[in-house]
Amino acid sequence: MADPQMIFVNLAVTDLAASRRFLEALGATNDPRFSDDTAAMMRFSDSVNFMLMTHAKFATFTDREIIDPRRQVQALLVLSRTDRADVDESVEAAVAAGGTADPTPRTEYGETMYGRSVASPDGHMIKMMWMAP
Repeated sequence: MADPQMIFVNLAVTDLAASRRFLEALGATNDPRFSDDTAAMMRFSDSVNFMLMTHAKFATFTDREIIDPRRQVQALLVLSRTDRADVDESVEAAVAAGGTADPTPRTEYGETMYGRSVASPDGHMIKMMWMAP
């Protein structure tokens, strides 16, 4: 049987410690095996991981310009939550860890879907989303 597929979201960050605290507030845990003073692997589950890298480290993987996520967007990342209250609690925890609540409009489709976004200290947007089973 093949190993389950995994996703690694790689983000360039200006303050590695602040970015770690922000993702920890959203439920991620640091994997020290793949972390140092230039990068931190943050695990949400066995299959969902965020790799935070300083700009200098990130630049070793690409020759493209690193954008300023406060002014430009390349992707909108979405993390599922268990219910509407979990969405709100996640946003509140992220704000307490240095994030900014609701940089994009809330998503609300009656009783089937609810979502809110939060911007990291660097400006990366992450949406918390609950969808009815």
